[in-house]
Amino acid sequence: MYLIHFLRRPALDGDNWWRGHAAAFLKYANLPPEALRYGRVNQVKCEAAYFIVVLHHLQTVVIAIRGTETPEDLITDGLCKECTLSADDLSGLINSNYIHYEIHQNVTSSFPHYGHSGIVEAAREVYMQIEGTPGEHDTESYGPLSKLLGFGCECFGYNVRIVGHSLGGAIAALLGIKLYNRYPNLHVYSYGPLPCVDLVVANACSSFITSIIYGNEFSSRLSIGSMMRLRAAAITLLAQDPKADSAMIFRLARRFLFISQYERNNKDAEHEALCDIDNKGSNNQVVQDASLWTEASKRDLLVTADHGDDEHDEISLWDDSRASDHIVEIDNDEFTNPFASDVHSRDDPVSQFIDSVPTSENQSADDPPEMYLPGFVIHIVPDKKRPQTDLKRSWRTMERERCYRAYIANRESFNDIIVSPSMFLDHLPWRCHKALQKILKDQTAKDQITECHLS
Repeated sequence: MYLIHFLRRPALDGDNWWRGHAAAFLKYANLPPEALRYGRVNQVKCEAAYFIVVLHHLQTVVIAIRGTETPEDLITDGLCKECTLSADDLSGLINSNYIHYEIHQNVTSSFPHYGHSGIVEAAREVYMQIEGTPGEHDTESYGPLSKLLGFGCECFGYNVRIVGHSLGGAIAALLGIKLYNRYPNLHVYSYGPLPCVDLVVANACSSFITSIIYGNEFSSRLSIGSMMRLRAAAITLLAQDPKADSAMIFRLARRFLFISQYERNNKDAEHEALCDIDNKGSNNQVVQDASLWTEASKRDLLVTADHGDDEHDEISLWDDSRASDHIVEIDNDEFTNPFASDVHSRDDPVSQFIDSVPTSENQSADDPPEMYLPGFVIHIVPDKKRPQTDLKRSWRTMERERCYRAYIANRESFNDIIVSPSMFLDHLPWRCHKALQKILKDQTAKDQITECHLS
């Protein structure tokens, strides 16, 4: 019996000789071996692991892309500097007949567009794997996906669903943007993705990409800009504490300020060199690069979840009452922070560093482009009305009884990282999965009650 199942499993690229990864995936997804058609499991930078599944009973082809698991995946995450998106990267928006004319015009008239460089590279590579390269005078491709969905093929007319979590969710979104013009029945469900595209592209793909965010998870707020603002906020708070270690604050501020000045000087020198080349007529290319440091930033970072009405939930980045518990008391005869009385003094490195960090609302031409969550954004949060606590019940029981609510969210609300005890735990995929199951179960129960009343 085992030999029969072994022979029915596809031989995935990078799988071990007994096809263990394919077996594990099929067992977890509760799928028969014949459902898994293509895929890859590897550990290479900017080459994501993926599985292509055929669900005949749903008339759907599913492309599942794995999130961060290996050190190579972490490198892909860390390649977060922006890169320019080409017309081919945005072909699903530019060449599709199913995109509204105004959205199409907004995308085509606002080039250049930007994306997370590591994610863009990974999406391009997966696209080449599943679609292949068409000939010079041939618009058709002959990759595994086309062999399934092409005219007259086994899955012709089926829906296409691309899913992924974290890094996989962001790659799924970029892949969906490339494929949408080929497969109008396509929809992407991206769970806890990284911000990976600029604002115009993020809004333009809302009709076929859904980003689902759970709680305070950090990855959906992780970008160069958010890290810069978080670092500035941390130094500001340290500087405001009269008993903080001034020497440590001074060293941090000087280190970060030196890095920012070094990068700015290098960029200025590079810009001058390019201008000289351009003036000599030997090179007309204009290189646009973004300086990482320009303007002052000190603000309370809030995330607002739109309830669909006039109510809003705001979660502050810093909880002063909670932060005070972690302050280490020192003797009165020890030195105090000289920056605490005047944080914005022009003579100290703290204020100079804060003045060098851009805000998310006030971007200049030298700042790195702000990255946003792609598509239609749904935010799942625990319901404030929690069940009555009982000391005799375990935390597992209380977790099962917890209620959740899902809101249509504003993507700008996720520009800044929320520092909370749950920021890493909320990113675990099973938490979002359990919350979605609970929401659907509660909604089904409400619908049944409504039907009973109507009948």
